[in-house]
Amino acid sequence: MKSSSVASPSSSPILCASFNQDNSFFSVGTKDGFKIFDARSGRLCYERAAGAFNIVEMLFSTNLLAIVGAGEQPSLSPRRLCLFNFLTGSTLRELNYLTSVLAVRLNKKRLIVILQDKAYIYDLNSLAVLETIDTVPNNKGLCAFCPGSEGCYLALPASTSKGSVLIYNTVELQSVCQIDAHRSPLVGITFSSTGTYLATASEQGTIIRVHLVSQATESYSVRRGTYPSTIYALSFGPCVEFPEFLVATSSSGSLHTFSLGQTIKQRKPSGVIGSLIPDTLSDSFDQTYHHILHNAAPAGVKSHVRIYNVDSTCTSGASGFRVSIFIISHNGYFREYTLKITELNEFSWSLEREINLLDNILNEPF
Repeated sequence: MKSSSVASPSSSPILCASFNQDNSFFSVGTKDGFKIFDARSGRLCYERAAGAFNIVEMLFSTNLLAIVGAGEQPSLSPRRLCLFNFLTGSTLRELNYLTSVLAVRLNKKRLIVILQDKAYIYDLNSLAVLETIDTVPNNKGLCAFCPGSEGCYLALPASTSKGSVLIYNTVELQSVCQIDAHRSPLVGITFSSTGTYLATASEQGTIIRVHLVSQATESYSVRRGTYPSTIYALSFGPCVEFPEFLVATSSSGSLHTFSLGQTIKQRKPSGVIGSLIPDTLSDSFDQTYHHILHNAAPAGVKSHVRIYNVDSTCTSGASGFRVSIFIISHNGYFREYTLKITELNEFSWSLEREINLLDNILNEPF
């Protein structure tokens, strides 16, 4: 692992990294090509040495990739999106734009393409343009897209001066709401797996807010820390109703885990009084349920985080949780951490795996 000295993005060997929609696979793009890994085993499944890539997005566990070049080779323009079948090695379709593609998101119904001042919504099957949204200048391509086909929500920055976010329904093709989440501009947004909740972080990076999308209300505010830090990634745990956990990584190199579900159970009274208090009541977060792992990734190196699994545990008569967390850092490493939390809020961290993504060799086909 590299030291904790701040690394510039240009010195990072990995140009892009992303998990698929159920976090079972992930892809990385480098100056030499791109690779696809099985997140559960760490096995390299596919690699293609074809030049530099800025975007590599996989559709669930299918053979469909959305790829965008970094512009270092004439054939890999950052203004061209290719839909690529990596099993056959064939390009299915190319989409060209006047400006660089900054982000791409997919689910089984929609393809989302983010430019600096526009967002395109396509029907994934026909690739017909369903809607073009004019956006505020979005130089970093910030967006969030719900992987589920029912909610199918898209979140985009709604202001360059404050942390407002626009929620758009990509099935009904209409705006749902605008949430004024922070006083300073956004740097991070993510949906829960069902699209019910949205987490947001601003440039300050000290407070992360969780919002109920249907009512455009803040449900909880969680404090990452006292001093400003750039939030690199946010991720909810798998959920049916309210997500039990939220994780974040930042430029400090720390991994932050917030036990949202435990806080609700502790705070909400039972009986008639409890039934009168909505779950969406705005409230500050109890820091007892904030668990930090320092030096989980190198400080200053961009990282991506996902909660892969949450298991309820019962040992020695005490119940609790076992949380599996994946981190990809742009210095070329994938790590799996486990957080164990008991009913008494005693917790422990363990590093389960560390994989060098750059030295990994393809041994067998996908």
